Amino acid sequence: MLRGKIVNLRIIEQDDFDIYTEWINSIEIMGKYLFGTQRSLQETMEQYGTRSREFGTFVIEKKDGTRIGILHFFDSKFGGYAKSKEVGFFLIPEERGNGFCTEAVGLVLDYLFLIHPLERIQAVCATTNIASRRVLEKSGFRQEGTLRRLAFFSGKHMDISIFSIIREEWSGPNLLGFDHKR
Repeated sequence: MLRGKIVNLRIIEQDDFDIYTEWINSIEIMGKYLFGTQRSLQETMEQYGTRSREFGTFVIEKKDGTRIGILHFFDSKFGGYAKSKEVGFFLIPEERGNGFCTEAVGLVLDYLFLIHPLERIQAVCATTNIASRRVLEKSGFRQEGTLRRLAFFSGKHMDISIFSIIREEWSGPNLLGFDHKR
C-alpha cells in the first residue's frame, strides 16, 4: 500500500471489481471525457486476467478506507526511445476538488520513479478537461502539445493534451514512511 497524508493507494483486489465495474459504466462518474463501452462484471474481470505485469491499477482510498477512485499506470501508447509509463485516473464526483487525486498522482509518481528505470511518465486528457489538467500541473507535469482530434467522446471528436514529467523534474519521494536519504 502507498500511504499519503490524505489518501492511500492499494492494488485492486477481487472484492473491488463490483464497484469498479459500476463506476466505469456510470456516465455520472466517468463523465464526458472517459465514458466508453459498457462492460459486465465478468468482462471487467476477464480483462484484468489478461493484462501484463506492466499494467497496474490502484484503488484510491480516503484514510477511513472509503474507495473514491482508480489510478492506472501502463506502458506508454506514444512510445519513444526512453522507457516511459502513462497514468490515468478518475474520482467519484462527490470527492473531486479536495486534493485527493493530486496526492494520488504524486504517490504513483514516487512509486514508478522509485521502482522502474523510467525517464518519463506521461498522461493525456481532453484539452477542455480543466480538472485533470490542474491535477497534472500541480503534480509537476508539463504540457508538451496537443494531439488534434485524437479522441471520440460524447458523440464528438476532441483534441487531447499530452503532459509529461521527466525524472530530473520529479521532486523526490513524498511517500509517508519512506526515507530517500538512506
